[in-house]
Parts: sequence; C-alpha cells; structure tokens
Amino acid sequence: MLKENKKLDIEYILKDLENYRPKRKGWTWRENDKDLVMGPFKYKDCSAPLTESVALPSAKYFNNIDPQPKAVITTEIASGRFEDDIRRMRMAAHHGADHIMVIRTAGQSHFDGLIEGTPQGIGGVPITRKQVRAQRKALDFIEEEVGRPINYHSYVSGVAGPEVAVMFAEEGINGAHQDPQYNVLYRNINMIRSFVDACEAKNIMAFANMAQIDGAHNANATAREAWKVMPELMVQHALNSVFSEKVGIKSDNICLSTVPPTAPPAPCLTLDLPYAVALRELFSDYKMRAQMNTKYMDSSTREATVTHVLNLLTSVLTRADIQSTITPDEGRNVPWHMYNIEACDTAKQALVGMDGLMDMIELKQTGALREQSRELKERAVLYMEEMLEVGGYFEAVEQGFFVDSGNYPERNGDGISRKIKEGVGAGSVYERDEDYLAPVTAHFGYNNVAQYDGTCAMDPSKLIDGCTFENPDKIIYIDELDDMDNVNVRLKENEEFRNSTKIKPEMEWCADGTVMLTMMLPTDKRTAEFAALEFAKKMNLEDPEVISREVMHSAEGTRIEIKGKVGFSIDINDLVIPEEQKIMTDDEIRAEIEAKPLKIVCATVGEDEHSVGLREVIDIKHGGIEKYGIECHYLGTSVPVEKLVNAAIELNADAILASTIISHDDIHYKNMKKMHEYCIEKGIRDKVILAAGGTQVTPEIAVENGMDAGFGRSDRGVNVATFLVEKRRELESK
Repeated sequence: MLKENKKLDIEYILKDLENYRPKRKGWTWRENDKDLVMGPFKYKDCSAPLTESVALPSAKYFNNIDPQPKAVITTEIASGRFEDDIRRMRMAAHHGADHIMVIRTAGQSHFDGLIEGTPQGIGGVPITRKQVRAQRKALDFIEEEVGRPINYHSYVSGVAGPEVAVMFAEEGINGAHQDPQYNVLYRNINMIRSFVDACEAKNIMAFANMAQIDGAHNANATAREAWKVMPELMVQHALNSVFSEKVGIKSDNICLSTVPPTAPPAPCLTLDLPYAVALRELFSDYKMRAQMNTKYMDSSTREATVTHVLNLLTSVLTRADIQSTITPDEGRNVPWHMYNIEACDTAKQALVGMDGLMDMIELKQTGALREQSRELKERAVLYMEEMLEVGGYFEAVEQGFFVDSGNYPERNGDGISRKIKEGVGAGSVYERDEDYLAPVTAHFGYNNVAQYDGTCAMDPSKLIDGCTFENPDKIIYIDELDDMDNVNVRLKENEEFRNSTKIKPEMEWCADGTVMLTMMLPTDKRTAEFAALEFAKKMNLEDPEVISREVMHSAEGTRIEIKGKVGFSIDINDLVIPEEQKIMTDDEIRAEIEAKPLKIVCATVGEDEHSVGLREVIDIKHGGIEKYGIECHYLGTSVPVEKLVNAAIELNADAILASTIISHDDIHYKNMKKMHEYCIEKGIRDKVILAAGGTQVTPEIAVENGMDAGFGRSDRGVNVATFLVEKRRELESK
C-alpha cells in the first residue's frame, strides 16, 4: 500500500516485474451519484468522491470538499522517461484523473513489430512491455490509494497494430486509440494493410473489453481551416464506429474523439455548439470523448485555460463521457508535471462549477442552433453518398477527399491523397490458405481448429492448452536490451535525489534542475526575448530558453517566460523551518466567539499613519477578524500607547492589537515595550492579551518586548483570531 506522506518507490515497482499480473482488465466508467451531498451542497452531475485526493485551492473555504464530476477525466502523459511519468500519474490521480493516456513516440507508428528497450525521447514514450507493465503495476497501487479504478490507455496504430493490441490485452491496458484512417491519412500506411490489421486489433480489443477512441480529431488539427472539415469529421467518426461495432466492440466502449473546431477570437461557440449537437444526435449510441482544441493554442497558460473552459462549457451543454485535458505543453513541447495537474483541476473546477446547469436551461429547439446542426448532418450524409459513388473510402482517399479545407461540397484541393497500392506496408497482405490454423483466442477470421479437434471449435486456444490471454505464464518477458539507455541507468544517475534528503527543482524528470521565470520587459518582443536570455545567464541559469512570449504593447512591453536549469541542490536537513502556526477553522473560531464573545481595541500607535495592514486584519471586507463575530474598536492612526490602553480599560476589552510599522530609532520596539509596561502600571497586564503587528515585527521581537504575540507580512485575520481564542483559553485555565 502507498503511504500519503511517502514517495512512490520506483525500484519496488520495477522489482519482480516479470511475474506481475494486472489486477483487473477492461474499461471502467464512472457512475453518476445523483444524491451526492458534500458539505452544505447537493450535486446532480457528480460521481463518488475519492478516498484520498487533493482538493481545489478554493476548497479551504468549503470544508475541503472535493466533489468529482461524472465524466471520466483524461490526462496525457509522456515525458520520455516512463519512471518519471509514474510519479506524474500519481499526482494526476489525486487531482481527479482516471484516464491516464500515455502518448507513443511518433516514429513508433512505423515500427513493424513490438520493441524492447526504453530509449529516451521528447513528445512520447516508446511503448514496450516493460514500460506498460511497470505503469499498470503502479496504477494498481495508485487506484487503491485514491479509491477509484484508473483506466490506462495508449495507441493501437501503425504497422504493428495487432501485435500492440495483443500486448495491451495481456498487460491490462484499459483503452486505446484504434482507427485505421489515422494510419492511412496521417502516417501513409497502406490502406489495405491498415484495415486488415484493424480487424484483428479491434477484435482483440473487444475481447479485452477495452474502450476505443477514434482518430478523427486529427483532421481538425491538420486542416488549414479546421471549422470547414466538420462534415468530413462526422464521416470519419461514422466509418470507424460502424466498422468497430461490426468487428465486435460493444457500442458502450466506442468513443468519438470530438474536438471543437475553433477557438477565440473566432466566435467559437456559434460554430462549436451546433457541431457538438449534431454529433450527439447522429451518434447517440456511442460515447463522446471531448478534447480541447489545440490547433490555435500558443504557449500562454491563460490562453489555453480560457479555451479549455469554453470547450468544457460545450461539453456540459451537450455530453462528454470522457473529458480530455490538454495544456500549453502542446504549444511549447515542455511536458511539465504541474501543467498536467493544473489542466485536471481546470476540468474538475469547471465541470463541478456547472453542476446541475442543464436542469436550469435547455438548448433551443428552433433557430440557428438546430438549423446549423441539421445542415452539418446533411452535408455529412451527402459526403458519404459521394464517397460511395466514386467507389468507396479507398477511392475517395486517392482522390483527395479527406482533410480538404473546403466546407463540403466545396473543395480547396488541399486534401490528403494516398495511393491504394502504395504506402508503408504495401503488398504485405496475403490471402489465407483454406487450412490456415490459428489456435488462439480473439482471432479475427477463420481458425480451422475443428479439423484438428472438434471440441475446440468454440475455444480455439484449447488446442494449445490456452494462449497468453488465458495463461499469462506463456508470455515471454524481455527486459531492456540497451546497456546505455535504460531505466536502471537513469535511476542510478539520480539516486542521490531519490534516496537522500537532497532535492533539486524539477519540471519534467527527477532532479532535472529546471525552473521557470516570468518577467516583463519594457521593449518589443524580439528584443525582449534576447534580453531575457541575458538576464537568465546573469542569474547563472544553465541552458536558458524562452518558452513563451506575449506582447503587452509593441513598444511598451512584452511578457516573457523562460526556462533554465540550476546546477546545485539543497539538503532539506539544512533548512531552518519555523514551526507552522496552527490555524483553527472558520467554524471553530465562530463557535468559540458565539459561545463567549470577545472584544478588542486596536490602533496604529505612536506617530505612525499606516493603517492598511491593520484594517485588513480587522475588517470583514478583507477577511478580517470581524467576520468571526469579534467586536472591534478601531481608534485610528498615530494613537498614543496610553490612549490605547485606557480605551481597553474603559471598554473592558479582552485584547489590544497595536500596529507599528515605522522602525526608525527602533521605535517599534519601544512602543511595544511601553504598552506592556503601561498595562502593568494600570494593573491589567494579567487580564488583557497584547499583540503587535507590522512589516518589521516578528514573533520573537514582539515577545522579547513584552507582547504575547507578534504578526508580520504573511499573517491574516485567521492567524490573529486563532491566537486570540487560544490565548484566552490559556489565561482562563490558569
């Protein structure tokens, strides 16, 4: 079992991996808990909460509740080092992700078999049995920790698609992309080979109860004008969905990968919403996997988040069974831990925030929305009819029908054209012999085992005492073959940071030393970029690189984000960390004050005219102590110490709060000491609580000069209220 306060042990995960067997197989959907009550709220569109999770930052105002939306939440992970991705998976699961999608390295579509070894790479992880097995094993522990099944996902594509599907079924992969059109259009893999392979791969996925996501969204990403390819996208969805169902995948596990075609400053909802409605109506039997638009996304986190939230609104207004999350990493190729987590939180925050929305509103049944939706469906049907007229899908691809940025029936002549008899793997499909023997489970086509043993007709693998699907002991596990580039070498390199108290910053890999800086430079974008690099070098950052630039004004300034590496580490045992002040909850403080009222007098003392800090501590407007019911008497600024103490006597106050900012000639020390001594002179020091605060005040300085407590820059009303309640308890117990 994982422990909340202990890091995930990668070496334990890798130990005895050859004997690991997945605890469960098949896809798991969230179940809607329509009667969920958390804190003071009732939810209608949420699922069961997690047993262990990290709530949204704002949850501290709502008793730290962490409701989970009913849609499965995706995070895409692929840093190039699977051992580091495992750690990110744990983070993502605690923030609500239950669909962990591991992106393959791009070149793997062209591998003609399974690969071994784990070469490092950016923008993807080579999918090997070891990597898959290690991550699925880790997820077994992680899902026990969070109390929810986690779906593990990768890609069944390329010329090794069936072999990859077999390995996925053996290793407990729960979902995968599988769409032969992706092979044809985007990887130039031979059409015939792609569709024959897809029959086998889809049959295996059906056996393993895996969810299938199609690849139609790639047309959106690659077309010049993505908002014009919506009819084609619907045709691509239709082809793969019906094909998959005919092969044997149940409709509940067939997922359309839907992407809104536009992003601001386009009027995106005007275009996106009719398209989403058309998809839901035309493909009502299938699931919807909603992914945010990345085609028009640059590297600004703000820009990405706004687009993400607009896409989430479309999901709520229509339907999303799986809600994907994409981050600015897409725009700058920096797959950093924190942005995966922030994207999960964005989805959770937006979806939970819109809980119950469709009970209050409905989409209009007449007008532009329905007219545009119907038009899209009509164009898609006409597209399909023309495709059939020219001889079918293969002929249509050869004639450049697909990824043409014309709003069908318009054509721009920029479509992808592939030759039926060409492409990767052309001529590699052979007709089976009549007596072809395949004594294995989940095999597409004829097996002919009955001619050898009639009792095996419905159970072909019985002929060989079970294949690897029934008997995992038959799987041949091959560890990594590269002596120089493997997980053990990489773990050795960062061992001191995993097994000691030394730490370095990290963004991507363990102890990579990467940090990010944001700076505003008062010059044009080009100049700002190179000036930022110089600033980074003068700060001794290694390998500095500008990763984002955004013009505030062409002449007045540019915001620059830059990354670099620090070449040193720190030992956390050498840190001097003050004891963290205990903070009571708002409800605890209110209950205490309600049971026994508390009165304070306060002022800025001496010749000090500063008032902002004190007002923020007391005023309800700023979350000050008034909100708890504490009675506050504010005397103003430049108040003599004697007047403050006398007011406390007159009002019979429980406490005096003094703000003292000016430190010239140690006047802040002197004022605190003077107040303490005057309270003794008046005979009330043992009856009244004294506290001072200010930018130059520390708890140590305050106590040394007679105060019961001191408060500084980072303290707020809740800190002061907690102190007052606890100090009064202490005095009363004496």
